[in-house]
Amino acid sequence: MLALQRRAVILDLLRRDGAVRVAHLVERLGVSDMTVRRDLEALARAGSLEKVHGGAVAPATATTGEEPGFEAKSDLESAAKHAVAAAAAALVAPGSVVAVSGGTTAYAVAAALRHTPGLTVVTNSLPVADLLRGFAEEPDAAAPTVLLTGGAPTRSASLVGPLADQAIRSLRVDLLLMGAHGVSERAGLTTPNLAEAQTNRALIESATRLAVVADHTKWGVVGLSRFAGLDEIDYFVTDDALAEDARSTLNGQVGRLILADTTST
Repeated sequence: MLALQRRAVILDLLRRDGAVRVAHLVERLGVSDMTVRRDLEALARAGSLEKVHGGAVAPATATTGEEPGFEAKSDLESAAKHAVAAAAAALVAPGSVVAVSGGTTAYAVAAALRHTPGLTVVTNSLPVADLLRGFAEEPDAAAPTVLLTGGAPTRSASLVGPLADQAIRSLRVDLLLMGAHGVSERAGLTTPNLAEAQTNRALIESATRLAVVADHTKWGVVGLSRFAGLDEIDYFVTDDALAEDARSTLNGQVGRLILADTTST
């Protein structure tokens, strides 16, 4: 395989998994450790990836920059999001108090709660609040009680800042369903928005259990601000396209890894 072909494969894997490891690339490409490292070095010089210990991740300009708006992200990995949402909704007991964070995957989870009766939902997401209030107009859907936190909206339509944090800290919820901009072994859960990280931290502290909902493309992505470690997660709900090394890492650190079947969506 020519160098250009190898590097195209590396970039395809990086786009799919969010990160690549040298050991995996050696096996996948059938070349030496040094050849893989030279390829990564060349791609890093071109700005196509960022080298880290043992492999590479997507470039920092893509992962720590300004977050896209809600609409821009809503159609990405839609099949995976719906599979993750269905699996996460199964964790929600009728009559419970749950919190739903901002983000398009969390929004998909909220949509999957349409027929779960007796819920009280705390959210800092404007789209989630609008969706849940709309259930009251549907004759065959459960209409949860919705508590919107207040605060200043981000580009992703999440309410953050001191007002949101104060409201959240006054509440206790049974389960938090939380999306994430990025997830990695070393950084944990991250977001590009500093205020959103603080509000996410308040949500986590208010919850008895934490369920993170993130499709496989979020693995290996590192945002500017960390708001939780992997060992704080009770349930990590993702799709079955997650790479094997990521599965191994998560199985060793989170309470329970749930892989949603994308073939049934």
